[in-house]
Amino acid sequence: MHKYLPAIGFSKLNNDTLNDLLQEIKLRPDYHESAIDFEGNQFVEIRYMVTDNVGLVLRGIYNEDDEFILDYYYPTFFGETVSLVNDVEIIKQSDKDNYQVMVDEIRLGVNLIFQLQNMGEYLRHNIMDGKSADRSVSLSALSLDGKIILPLYDNEKSRIKEKMNNQKRIDLVVQAREGNEEALENLTMDEIDLYQRISRRVAREDILSVVTSYFMPYGIENDKYEILGDILDVRNVVNHLTMEELYLLVIESNDVVFEVCINKNNLFGEPLVGRRFKGTIWLQGTVNFD
Repeated sequence: MHKYLPAIGFSKLNNDTLNDLLQEIKLRPDYHESAIDFEGNQFVEIRYMVTDNVGLVLRGIYNEDDEFILDYYYPTFFGETVSLVNDVEIIKQSDKDNYQVMVDEIRLGVNLIFQLQNMGEYLRHNIMDGKSADRSVSLSALSLDGKIILPLYDNEKSRIKEKMNNQKRIDLVVQAREGNEEALENLTMDEIDLYQRISRRVAREDILSVVTSYFMPYGIENDKYEILGDILDVRNVVNHLTMEELYLLVIESNDVVFEVCINKNNLFGEPLVGRRFKGTIWLQGTVNFD
């Protein structure tokens, strides 16, 4: 049973009920697509949606009797917000017919890795080397554990100043990667200054009043992250099969906007626009290949 099923409203499934559900989806999917991979093998994906943009994805093949043979399944949430435009590198996993995407996103400070949702579209575009420049990406995530944190007091002037400082740092990182030694020295001095200021503040303030947002790897799986970010929008939806309530949140963390789906029972606190979300996520996303 997939670990993230509770995130989309299947927190009380047992193996028998799950098998019945998968059989029903095979017979009556909401979405179906097929493609041929780079080695000439058949790829088939079917989806069943339990509410807006939230559902189950089944991947496998059809046998000679036109029967769908399941390879694996996973819960998913399709985001609608364009999160970033950047070079992407698409990598095939060794253990199954699945692809992950890697993006070097300067704003986050990490090599962003996530599950590719539109795998069939990728295969049809036949991008053999897995690399592509300047693609728009819509990020989404499932979460099993989240908390609502109160916002920090700030004003428009401080927000503008923070964005200017962030942009200055991004420009310096780009220049340093191109071999600009002066930019590298400025970055080093900024990091030392930032460390000293944080050390002084942490001694007398709560850490969540010092750190406004973060986005960092979590555990040993490369598509799991721990995040803290501002809530820009909240929607309450219901899984029409189990009637469990879900929250669909639009989050901004380190200037990157993405969407998170979490079961209401797994979220501590009431999500409202302006408050912050803190939790662990499994990151997914679609890449625009057109």
